[in-house]
Amino acid sequence: MIFTKTKIPDVIIIEPKVFKDQRGYFFESFNRKEFEENIGKVNFIQDNESKSTKGVLRGLHFQTPPYAQAKLVRCIQGKVLDIVVDVRKNSPTYGKYVSVELSEENKKQLFIPRGFAHGFVVLSKKAIFSYKVDNIYAPQCDSGIKFNDKTLNIDWVFNENKLILSPKDKELQSLKELETPFIY
Repeated sequence: MIFTKTKIPDVIIIEPKVFKDQRGYFFESFNRKEFEENIGKVNFIQDNESKSTKGVLRGLHFQTPPYAQAKLVRCIQGKVLDIVVDVRKNSPTYGKYVSVELSEENKKQLFIPRGFAHGFVVLSKKAIFSYKVDNIYAPQCDSGIKFNDKTLNIDWVFNENKLILSPKDKELQSLKELETPFIY
């Protein structure tokens, strides 16, 4: 696997070695030893999966302590534009974001540490998205920031009126309104 730091060094792109032949392909999607050597110890406890159609935007979500989550994400089918925003106060990259295309073709994965908001928009007709997380879902600690926050100025590639969002995601707060519990 190739581990590549992004412009926010704690957010890592992971590219597996893919072995293809006439039968199809094979790759190792997770290897604890390599992960720990390149990123550090993370105890993933749960795998989640979502299916969405073109134009669906999920995010920008995170959980607050004591149920904050680190995530390892990938797109199993289709293609998404994945966005990660640093919400750690006093971080040199606070309020900055990383944008990475994840797809069934490129098989890239993205490691998102605790203290980051995460979201994605589906670019293909449909997408199946996989999340490994290191903490349980706790609705009382569920939080997020607006996808269209003017201070973030994220290019989601779609006209805002064409996006499909949950009612919850339409009502999220701005980064300026956020009282982040994460300190760098």
